[in-house]
Amino acid sequence: MDNESNEKTVVSIDDAIEAIGMGPFQRRVLWAAGLCFTADATEVMLLSFLSLTLQSEWGLTDMQTATMTACVFAGSIVGTLFFGFYGDHYGRRPAFLLACALISLFGLATAFATGYPSLVGVRFMVGFGVGGLVVPFDVFAEFLPTSHRGVKLLAIEYFWTAGSLMTPLFAYLTLETSWRIFVVLCAMPCLISGIMGICLVPESPRWLLSMGRHEEAKAILRSAASANGIDPDTLFHANVTLKDEQVESSNFLDLLSSKWRRSTLFLWGTWIGYAVGYYGTILAVTRIFDEDAYDAQDDNGGTPHFNYQAIFISASAEILGLIVVIRTVDSLGRVPSQVMSYLFGGTLLFTLSILSTVTSNSAILTALSFFARAFEMMGSCVTWVSTAEIYTTEVRTTGHASANAMGRTGAFFSPYLVGGNMSMLAVGSIMLAIHLFTAFCAHHLPETKGREIGHTSLDDDDIIADDDKDGNEMSFRYDDGIDGNVKPPSSRRIV
Repeated sequence: MDNESNEKTVVSIDDAIEAIGMGPFQRRVLWAAGLCFTADATEVMLLSFLSLTLQSEWGLTDMQTATMTACVFAGSIVGTLFFGFYGDHYGRRPAFLLACALISLFGLATAFATGYPSLVGVRFMVGFGVGGLVVPFDVFAEFLPTSHRGVKLLAIEYFWTAGSLMTPLFAYLTLETSWRIFVVLCAMPCLISGIMGICLVPESPRWLLSMGRHEEAKAILRSAASANGIDPDTLFHANVTLKDEQVESSNFLDLLSSKWRRSTLFLWGTWIGYAVGYYGTILAVTRIFDEDAYDAQDDNGGTPHFNYQAIFISASAEILGLIVVIRTVDSLGRVPSQVMSYLFGGTLLFTLSILSTVTSNSAILTALSFFARAFEMMGSCVTWVSTAEIYTTEVRTTGHASANAMGRTGAFFSPYLVGGNMSMLAVGSIMLAIHLFTAFCAHHLPETKGREIGHTSLDDDDIIADDDKDGNEMSFRYDDGIDGNVKPPSSRRIV
């Protein structure tokens, strides 16, 4: 230790995270952040059940029913923009906890809605909170070593799938009794996530460094090392200094600067298309299997009789999609995985839409819906991972939130596109075109497989602008290791 103290050692944040390794610390963050994904899934998926139930019980029009779903996405559009700014300027942890608090509060308040206007209001605020759930994902990403990032970021999607499966189960258990109990159960995952976040999730050391708060960042890294069974005094002794990552302040307009413009525009296109495709597929499957829901109601209204078996089977396809993409994303790469998934997903949904008009064979339709949702899940998972990797520390939350806002914008139009009186042939044709557009945009994203997600200086405009023209390269600055003396920063191009 004495010998170590005689020399000053500069450590980059990427090298520090790599040295800490993967262990119990990251698993704690995974559970807290993952339950946010469960909450996102339950709060969005419940709409496919709640909208039809209240349409019957309250006598709502088709437009009111679609608006009930769309208002959540409208709230999330505003929320993503707010929380992106908030997370980059005031910290990841406060943004995380505020989002959880809003979803929990207004999710529970939904159970006390007495009419359509109040319901739309509280669901808008739930959506506003849901817009902040991009932050926990970024927090988890910023604590992961590069060597574990691809697979571990995808592991968080298991929590989304859990929410997708829990929602029809909750509906099956409670909707016949009371839809109010149903929405209370769907609010529980976010409440638990918030409690775990308070206890287990610290501030992101990458963000602290970007704010010049080096000692706080070092203290969190020491705590993480200790949690992973590594002696923090050996790894981060007194004379270890974290590399200065302080940068100029960033804002939304930086995403449209020459450095980020090309990547941002194609990323926005990918998110818009993915959201319309993913949520549109869910709503289309619900519509196809619930055609007899209205026939099952009497003239005085009542709870629709959903085909829970078909809905649950199609939702379980997300497990298959997630397993496949976890095993292939690091070998195929982010871009090929997205392109393939969106092309197959669109083709299967188009086929499902066509066949639903000519056959009532439940086995065939269930199989097509199963594989359509599997490919939708694969594409969406990789898009989330790729987005967190494309943007660097100073704009990561703003960039990810803006992309998420674009996705929510696309999702906003999904209930109007899939619901109502539009024929399934028209729905399938439009959805196929959207999937082709999504694959095109994903094809032009930079490949991020195997790259560090460390800080990039805002002064590197020309480097990244040139790389973006190629569509395949990005440049990052980082130090050469954690065990050497002070070294000047070097610029390496990682292909």
